[in-house]
Amino acid sequence: MSSSAAAPEAAAASADEGMTWWYRWLCRIAGVIGGMSCACAGLWNCVTINPLNIAAGVWMMLNAFVLFLCEAPFCCQFIEFANAVSARADQLRAWQKAAFYCGMAVFPVMLSLTLTTLFGNAIAFATGVLYGLSALGKKGDAISYARIHQQQKQMDEEKLTGTLEGQAL
Repeated sequence: MSSSAAAPEAAAASADEGMTWWYRWLCRIAGVIGGMSCACAGLWNCVTINPLNIAAGVWMMLNAFVLFLCEAPFCCQFIEFANAVSARADQLRAWQKAAFYCGMAVFPVMLSLTLTTLFGNAIAFATGVLYGLSALGKKGDAISYARIHQQQKQMDEEKLTGTLEGQAL
């Protein structure tokens, strides 16, 4: 294996460093389901004469295509650049994916605020939220929180006793 081939794998591994395997799969499955809901709701949204609804429906179908391309490239196996786009998307940090997916999901709702656009983009937005939560990192363990709380309590007691001794003089 050459060093140039190992560099992208190391970058992808460091990007997923804080995510467990099951959470990574949860995000991918949410992305695929979000893509399906965007595609169905986008197609349904295009069956109208209102141009904003049609624009929102086309954008939702574009969102579905991007979600499939990034999260499940096997769904786009007949597109030559699908694996390259998926590899590039895997190198993005979790907060970048979160901002991208949430932004993609909010735009059609801003174009046409209907139940179809809200429900169609809800799971795609939830995928962005899942990636955003993974960007926050793991929560700390109870022992370190208890230690910090105990130190804070001691400092508060020392301040309180220091002020009381100062008043007594």
